[in-house]
Amino acid sequence: MDSAANPYNNELPPFPEHKEICLSLEDELFEQRATRVSEIEALGYKPFGKRFDFTHTVPEIFSGYGSKTGEELEADKIRVRVAGRIQTVRRMGKAGFMHVQQNGGKLQFYVRKDAVPERDYALFSMLDIGDIVGAEGYLFITRTGELSLHVESLEFLSKTLLAMPEKFHGLEDTETRYRQRYLDLISNPEVRDVFVTRAKVVSSIRRQLEERGFIEVETPMMQPIYGGAAARPFVTHHNTLDIDLYLRIAPELYLKRLIVGGLERVYEINRNFRNEGVSTRHNPEFTMVEFYQAYTDYKGLMDLTETMLRQIAIDATGGTVVQFGDHQLDFGNVRRLTMRDAVVEFWEDEGAPTPDQVRDPAWLLANAPKATAGECLAHLFEVHAEKKLIQPTIIYEFPVEVSPLANNNPAEPSMVDRFEIFAASMEIGNAYTELNNPIEQRRRFDGQLDMQARGDDEAHQMDEDYLRAMAYGMPPTGGEGIGIDRLVMLMTNRTSIRDVILFPLLRPEGEIGMADRLRRLDA
Repeated sequence: MDSAANPYNNELPPFPEHKEICLSLEDELFEQRATRVSEIEALGYKPFGKRFDFTHTVPEIFSGYGSKTGEELEADKIRVRVAGRIQTVRRMGKAGFMHVQQNGGKLQFYVRKDAVPERDYALFSMLDIGDIVGAEGYLFITRTGELSLHVESLEFLSKTLLAMPEKFHGLEDTETRYRQRYLDLISNPEVRDVFVTRAKVVSSIRRQLEERGFIEVETPMMQPIYGGAAARPFVTHHNTLDIDLYLRIAPELYLKRLIVGGLERVYEINRNFRNEGVSTRHNPEFTMVEFYQAYTDYKGLMDLTETMLRQIAIDATGGTVVQFGDHQLDFGNVRRLTMRDAVVEFWEDEGAPTPDQVRDPAWLLANAPKATAGECLAHLFEVHAEKKLIQPTIIYEFPVEVSPLANNNPAEPSMVDRFEIFAASMEIGNAYTELNNPIEQRRRFDGQLDMQARGDDEAHQMDEDYLRAMAYGMPPTGGEGIGIDRLVMLMTNRTSIRDVILFPLLRPEGEIGMADRLRRLDA
């Protein structure tokens, strides 16, 4: 049937008419709710609230009284004051119910006309989903067996002027969820759990490091010379000093300056900025923990890392085995492989190399499109092995060409004492025995300058002051960085890094029109 002739066709017109109708409906709802502001004021309430002293949070009510029977609650007459945001409202003549969400919990309120002051029941008749209210009363069990609050007084705390998403489906549009995280948290309770878990991960890291004598420090986020990683920086300008500065790509070189200065165990939970692509695993602004320990090496950090990851999983999820997609990741059992062994084991094509071949510079140069044997080995690892590292795995012994700040392996100078941690095909950490020879460090910087001259825009810069610090003497040191965002992805079974960052970077939204709507209320 032709849609134009179909009297039951309820589809909205296509864009841009569709957009205009949506905006007009939204404006109409906004105006209706704005009218309620004056009606609430007329009752004697403040539409944007005042202080409300509650006795319990909603989760505390359920943990303290959720197991009690209706008879026990009736005998004890437990009185509470609680506040939250309205999720649902059902009005039935002279009584009604509403569910109120607060601190990750949801409690049903029962409001009866003859049980509250007349003014309070008039307020109840005006409430919209999304409004924030406070109430006082006593707990009871409804006929359907639900723990509820029998309201005896109602207080208005804040008016919502915008309509909430449809209650049964929540907020589903992905970009809207990321752009309006506040609305995502209101509409999708499981999102709150992700960020509660993130806080547990960070708390676990802090506690474990501080129990081992590490102290937390802060280093510059604007740096005259960026370094500590292979990445492109964001550039800014300081007007008074008239100099360009770079948002840091890593705090590494400053933390190692502190090791030189005698702070022998330091860490920083740091924000880093890399002017690179955006993907499900990359955000230009991200969070890491970096820690440095004097008088140890990369093998000591391997042991520490395995212990830390195991405890982080326990603290964040309650156990060492974490569900991620179709896989159960066991953080209580971290495997160790050299980079060469990983290439041999996970080689995808026919004619897998032997251990001797991956040690042969000529074979490497013939099988990868890179300038040096070390770069070829790193490339083959990325192509053949990295995506197959599902279970938590430590990959160690890296080529010197891709590790400008790591110490050479004494038995094989073309390799360095470095490892990376992988899980679910993602790198989540990087560590090495720090290079503490200023002469060799200068050679490495020169090598990075050569790579830069060949067009590598992620090559490391020369840092004269860091060389000067090293010349005062750096103790043997192990250093490590762990990506907190990716670690939280694993702990919460999220496949996109944007799901674990409260406000991920997005393209500008364009005109919203919120200021004009609010301006009209003043007219």
